This record gives sequence, structure tokens and C-alpha cells, in this order.
Amino acid sequence: MIRVIVFLVSVAILAAGFVWFADRPGDVAVTWMGYRIETSLMVAALALAALIVAVMLLWSIVRGIWRSPHQVSLFFRHRRAMKGYLAITHGLIAIGAGDLRVARKSAAEAARLSPGDPLTLLLSAQSAQLAGDRGAAEQAFRAMSRRDDSKLLGLRGLYIEAQRRGDAHAARLVAVEAAKVAPALAWAGQALIDDHCAAADWAGALAALKHMKSALDKADYRRKRAVLLTARAQALENIDRDAARDAALEAVKLAPDLVPAAALAGRRLAEAGDARKAGKILMAAWKINPHPDIAEAYANLRFGDSARARLTRMRSLAEKVPGQLEGALAVARAALDAREFGVARESLAPYLSAPTGRVATLMAQIEDAEHGDTGRVREWLGRAMRASGDPVWTADGVVSDRWLPVSPNGRLDGYEWKLPLAEIGVRRPAIEFAPPAQPADASLTAPEPPLTAEPVAERPARKSAKLAAKSGAKAAINTKFAEAVIPLVHAPDDPGPDSTADAEPVPETSALPVSDTWQRLRQLFR
Repeated sequence: MIRVIVFLVSVAILAAGFVWFADRPGDVAVTWMGYRIETSLMVAALALAALIVAVMLLWSIVRGIWRSPHQVSLFFRHRRAMKGYLAITHGLIAIGAGDLRVARKSAAEAARLSPGDPLTLLLSAQSAQLAGDRGAAEQAFRAMSRRDDSKLLGLRGLYIEAQRRGDAHAARLVAVEAAKVAPALAWAGQALIDDHCAAADWAGALAALKHMKSALDKADYRRKRAVLLTARAQALENIDRDAARDAALEAVKLAPDLVPAAALAGRRLAEAGDARKAGKILMAAWKINPHPDIAEAYANLRFGDSARARLTRMRSLAEKVPGQLEGALAVARAALDAREFGVARESLAPYLSAPTGRVATLMAQIEDAEHGDTGRVREWLGRAMRASGDPVWTADGVVSDRWLPVSPNGRLDGYEWKLPLAEIGVRRPAIEFAPPAQPADASLTAPEPPLTAEPVAERPARKSAKLAAKSGAKAAINTKFAEAVIPLVHAPDDPGPDSTADAEPVPETSALPVSDTWQRLRQLFR
């Protein structure tokens, strides 16, 4: 709407100008080299406008002729660039599809058409990686690392290649260079953290983590920092107890559920005489994650307490999270130390029907301390050997008797308190064929379906159905079938599990019975 108004106003101004000139006629006279030209003002204005248009047109033609070589060169360069772009596109698609021949052909064509393009170098490197040519891939990544626009990508490729050939020193140097260029780069920062953790340089790992803070979400950053602070506190525990306490307290603030941090902070605060603050930290951690290390630290909260005082403290701790095995074990140990054998047995009573290894071992200790019955002790120790396992610190299939900040594979915060190899033995749903649903009042004397080839997985279902029919059951068969993990799709030339391909062939019936046909043939010759 505004453009229309502006156009109308412009037309009105031009019309007003023409009217103004028409109402005020005049003459224009030009004398030049003995010639005199006289004309009206309007004609002179139109002649001047025409002259300006002609000059502009002539200038455009001259400029076009002057710039034509450059335009032609630009056209061919653009055409070459488009061909190079298409070659790069086809090459990257071929790499994704795993077509090595097309990938290498496209890489060679892209190198010929666009030799200095970063995507050309990337295509060359990835095609070399696909072919297993590590030297060519590393050479392409080095060429990328020398360019400002592809430096980080080249460093990333060099880092991966160094890891593949097991050169930890080269990988560290590349990660350091990448971290200098972009401190917030996640993979470079993580590589530096892993390197510092492998050398137990927790201060360096904390500094590297601080640089990559912007690349991590808040929860992940807090957790990683808490783990590194706990590791540093454990390293300083026998050197500088005050620094260890401060680091553990900061770790507890960042991750209250981190058991080693809470246990260490509780022990250090108890040593410093601040039992009240230590109790709050340990109680909060226990409510989130009941653990024997927390129970042990809470039991020794006040030095010099009697065994009965520790038993009372353990009872109060176990009541905060009732029904927990760790609480029952903590109360039983404290009762054993206080020689309250009845309390210890009562605490473990709910778990004696199927005891774990720790429960059975603790019962053997109770029997030995209370009665000295060698037979009962042997019986409980034998049950402990056959009992189910207890949670332990586990990481990468390795069991540790204490928490460690780094797993055997170099993974930070890799140890978890769980049953070792708990994933082994998990039963997966089987692929079975569910029988067709039958109404509850269906007749059990219905004729059986014709004999057809049926899959093996369906035979148990049919067998159970027949047994139920013979026993006179009136309800539908409540057989539970798991959902198929892999959908059963018939191939185009596959008759499928419900096919009757293996059944006896049935002869085709003719239009007329055999006898009628024979009678008609006989009538033809009569």
C-alpha cells in the first residue's frame, strides 16, 4: 500500500512539473561556431533527456565489451565450481553408502576441479579412510589443519588417526593444539581431561574442565567437577587434610549423591570435631543412595563413642530409609559389635530366606560370636559361597574393592555400585506366533483344520490347545506370547508360514463328471 501511494505521488509531481513548464513557455538559443540554434524550452528539455539516455546506453555497451573477458572467465569458473560441488556431493554420498569405487573416483574428480576446497580435502581423507589408506588420510588432514577455515576439522582427523594407531603422545599434542584454538571444543577438552586423569593430575583435569564449561550442560559439568574434586581430595587425604576436606565439601555441594565425596567429607569433618555438619551431609547422602561406606562413616561420627551408642546411631540411620538391605546390615554389624545378638538376628531376619553373600557371612560371624557353634558357622559360610552376589564397585567388567575416579578403559566416573555383570542372563522376549483368538464359549469339539505346513514356533501352541480341549476346559487358552522383536515379513516368493505348499495336491475338477463326458462322446459316434 505504501509503495502504491509513493508511485502515485511521484506521478503527480512529474505531471505538475510538466504543467508548470507548459504554462511558462520560453525560448532557448545556442550560438556555437557561427551557428545559431533556437527552440522552445520544452523541446530543449526533451532533447537533453534523449542525449543523456543515449550516452548512458553507449556507456553500457562499451562497459559490456570491456568486461566481457572477465564475465566469460567468471562463467567458466562458476561452471567448474558447480562440477566440483557435484563431484563432492556424489563422493560424500558414496562414502555414506560404502561405495569405495565411486568415492575414490569422485575424490579424484573433485581434486581436479576444486583442488583447494576444504570439502575436497575432507572427501579425499574420508575416501582414504574407507580404503584403509591411513597415510593418505593423515596427509589430507594435515593439509586441512594448515588452513584457517578447516583447522579444527583437520586436527580432529589427526587426533582420531593418532588414536587408531595407538600413539597417545601424538593424540595429546593434537588435542592441546585444538584446545588452544578453541578452548570450549568438547572433544579436545575431553581428551585433555582424559590425559590428565591418566597421569593423576587432578588439578590439570579441573583446569581443562573449566575451559570446556560452555560446551557441557550444567548437570554434566557439575557431576564431572564433583568426581574430579573427590579424586583430588582422596589424593590429598594423607598430605593436606584441610585441602582434602574443602575439596570433598565442594564435591558434595555439586553432587550430593556421590557416595565417596559424602563419606570422605563426613570423615574429615568428624576429625575436625564438626560432627553436626558431618551428620547432615551423611544423612542427606544416605537418603539418596544408601551405601555401606556412608554407614561406616556415620557409625564413627564421634570418636570414643561406645558400641551401644553406635548401635543407636545406626538404628536412627536405618529408619530414615526403611526396608533397605544396607540399613539392616549396618544395624546388624553395630549390634554384633555391641554383642546385642538378638537385635542383629532381628535385623537380618527378613533376608534369611534368600540371603546374599554379605548376609550369610554376617550370620556366620553372629553364630561364632554368640555360640561358637562351628557347624552353624560352616553352614552359613557354605551358604555364603552359594548365595547371590552383592553390589560392588564395577566398571568395564572389572570389580574394585573401593571407588576409583577413572575406569580401566579411561572413562571418568565409570565405576558404579551394582551387581557385577548384572546384564548377563537377562532373558529377552522370544519370537513366537500367537494363535488366533478364540471366544470363551467356542465349541471344543470343532473339527480340526486341514493339515498344513506350520512353523516350529507354532507347534507348542497347537499342542497346548489340544490338551486343553481334551481336558474339557471351557475358557480360552491363556497362553502368554511375547511380541515379536523382528517383524515376520514374507518374501515375495515365500509362501509364508500359513502356506499349504507342503500339503497333498488336490486334482482339479472338470466341468462335467467323468461318466457324463464319456456318455457324450459315445453319443457323437452313434
